[in-house]
Amino acid sequence: MASEAVIPITTDIDVVAARQKGRELATVLGFVSTDSTLLATAISELARNIIRYARYGEILISSVQSGERVGITVVARDKGPGIANISLAMQDGFSTSGGLGLGLPGVKRMMDEFHLVSDANRTSTACLWQWSTGWGMANRRLRQPILLSPH
Repeated sequence: MASEAVIPITTDIDVVAARQKGRELATVLGFVSTDSTLLATAISELARNIIRYARYGEILISSVQSGERVGITVVARDKGPGIANISLAMQDGFSTSGGLGLGLPGVKRMMDEFHLVSDANRTSTACLWQWSTGWGMANRRLRQPILLSPH
């Protein structure tokens, strides 16, 4: 496995595994601690939503490069009931599960880029990007694959 990990999400243990993979890649890429923590928090929220609403899905975590920028992209996919109204779901305080309704809007605020789609096939996909602000490897072009430990 190079600079990509796919984590099936069905239990809380999988949530922890996904969060750890995100932190691991962030460390390799030279992310500062704050950005690594924000990334792990966003991954946790998306993975918990998969369990809560769909019961099964997956998180794909990979490195990404755009010019001189190095970052991480996370794709969370499920085939649950879908999101009936994305605009409403992105408002602070809205929840269909009795929660605080801060999850998806919070993820959007924490990440550099965030996109959410849900289609008629009851498939929901959230994509997010976090760009490194660190000074280590992040300021160099990626020349070799990044190896992550197996799941």
